[in-house]
Amino acid sequence: MNFTLPTLPYAANALEPAISQQTIEFHYGKHHQTYVNNLNTLVKGTPFENASLEEIIRQADGPIFNNAAQTWNHTFYFMQFSPQGKNAPDGQLAEAIRTQWQSLDTFKEEFNKAGAALFGSGWVWLVKNPDGTPAIVKTTNADNPMRNGQKPLLTFDVWEHAYYLDYQNRRADYLNALWNILDWKVIEERF
Repeated sequence: MNFTLPTLPYAANALEPAISQQTIEFHYGKHHQTYVNNLNTLVKGTPFENASLEEIIRQADGPIFNNAAQTWNHTFYFMQFSPQGKNAPDGQLAEAIRTQWQSLDTFKEEFNKAGAALFGSGWVWLVKNPDGTPAIVKTTNADNPMRNGQKPLLTFDVWEHAYYLDYQNRRADYLNALWNILDWKVIEERF
């Protein structure tokens, strides 16, 4: 299987000021593309040559896992944003968030705290546990909650390359800004 960089559903400058065009060009256009290219090279001639990204994430280790997970994680991350997205969840997702965290604002605070506190590089996720309950989890490096049987719903990338051009060392400001471009319609569909 040949993996490809997906086309973004928005222009490179559409997420400004939360994410600048320059960051999109580097983060999506260079970092994300490199993971895709590396993965295509690494899987040739292996048992993963015709596997889906999800199969590779669940079964592989080492460089194949790292590049597959980073390809999947980045695609998942970039596809949840919109310059004019839905600004709050409704229905079952909204109810699950209220049940677990009392309010959307409290959930966002807890999510931001988790992302800001993650040491080094990684991801902060809203996941659906096997029992259907939502949870906030942190993963380091390329790790993905699918490896623990959890269903990813949303993620914020806390690798420095995701925010350094726009926010330098102000990870908390970056996390806070992402709520302005998150499209809750996408998250509801994932739920």
